[in-house]
Amino acid sequence: MPQFEQLRFDNIYASLPPIFYSRHQPAALKNQHLIHFNKVVADLVGIDPSEAARDDLVQIVTMGQSVEGFDPIAMCYAGHQFGQYVSRLGDGRAVLLGQVINQQGVRWDLQLKGAGLTLYSRQGDGKAVLRSTIREHLCSAAMHGLGIPTTHSLAMFGSDEEVYREQIETGAMLIRVAPSHIRFGSFEYFFYAQRFDDLKVLADFTIEHYFPELQHAPDKYIQLLNAVIGSTAMLIAQWQSVGFCHGVMNSDNMSIHGITIDYGPFGFLDAYDPHHICNHSDYHGRYAFDQQPRIGLFNLSCLAQALLPLIDPVPEAAAEMATASLNTYEDQFDQAWLGLKRQKLGLTIPDKGDEQLFDALLQQMQQQQVDFTRCFRSLSAQGSEGCRDHFADREQFDHWAVQYTDRLNIESTDRETTKRRMLEVNPKYILRNYLAEKAIRLAEDERDFTEIDRLVELLRDPFSEQPSMDDYAALPPDWAQTLAVSCSS
Repeated sequence: MPQFEQLRFDNIYASLPPIFYSRHQPAALKNQHLIHFNKVVADLVGIDPSEAARDDLVQIVTMGQSVEGFDPIAMCYAGHQFGQYVSRLGDGRAVLLGQVINQQGVRWDLQLKGAGLTLYSRQGDGKAVLRSTIREHLCSAAMHGLGIPTTHSLAMFGSDEEVYREQIETGAMLIRVAPSHIRFGSFEYFFYAQRFDDLKVLADFTIEHYFPELQHAPDKYIQLLNAVIGSTAMLIAQWQSVGFCHGVMNSDNMSIHGITIDYGPFGFLDAYDPHHICNHSDYHGRYAFDQQPRIGLFNLSCLAQALLPLIDPVPEAAAEMATASLNTYEDQFDQAWLGLKRQKLGLTIPDKGDEQLFDALLQQMQQQQVDFTRCFRSLSAQGSEGCRDHFADREQFDHWAVQYTDRLNIESTDRETTKRRMLEVNPKYILRNYLAEKAIRLAEDERDFTEIDRLVELLRDPFSEQPSMDDYAALPPDWAQTLAVSCSS
């Protein structure tokens, strides 16, 4: 694979009119150094993994050295934050360096996060701290290992820079990789500013480069909306299937590609609680775990509204078409989530009672505070007999287990095949907050980054047994009960 200088870089987003972005030169941090280089992401992008060993890697990506095709810009967008529209947000601490085209002809954005003040930083300093950078680097790796669409973190850099938050912290950067960084809020910005010509430019650009199959469709804008509705419904169903809580599902944090973006106050469920709020800043539970499907629809409604002027010149006709498209979301989500429920139980032949069977297990898990991940992993590996040990009320669980056994008897596959399939969808390892916190404390207090290396390697294959790492599948320790993450995380 080629080195950085041999890659084909350009920045097609910078070819758009200046209102779409502002040019910005990244600001280097004091004594920058590489902490971790993700070789799996390097392979996606088409970069030789040996690039991690070069002494000038930091200088290259922070523009200390010139690379042909790099054209750093901060993207402009708006969005609904906690339900309230904010007219201009934008990349307040990130710059899009450019796009690289890999050997398969796939285009990837390379974005440097923590790159300093931009036009959109508002009252912020444009920097990122080591704590939040580690969390994003680890969780994007975890989601990729789980098979859930996500942005990726190619590399993470530390420094001796002092950054002020609630206290003095250490500055850091990461290189984020994504098909693009276009968000629902990118369209909202031009809609609410009534710049409909620019809205059309953005939509046509998006279709040309990322949905080319729609380019010549007479109804391409409603088809664009339909595509995003479908991918978003599937994404959120996948979140629910592994107990992932995003924590801050603002419309500017939703990608048009149906990928997970902007890792802040995320968390994975420990004891199953459908009302779990992972974001300490979410005082009213808007983004609680069980609200994520509903918020997905809200954000899609924001996108649909922004596309109305393009869908049809007659407002009533545009609204009717957009509403019809949005009305498909709940069914698409329900069908995707039901399919994943069946997979988690090892079911392949649809039966009308499947959802009720799955939800009955969740209800018991909620009542008895059973760990979400460990319960389904035990059910996969050991069947009902092993899983019952997670429940205090064994008699109640045994009643469910009889129904489950009867349901399995309908299946045409043997139990070993069922077990194998279940182990492939019910992970043993997830990025629990306490695991991320341990890595953060070692990095901050001792400049020891080995736990980051270990977690990235572990989470690369969360479905396989890794006996030497069994401690990483343990329940959270008592000290983890006081951990809190917020929008500053």
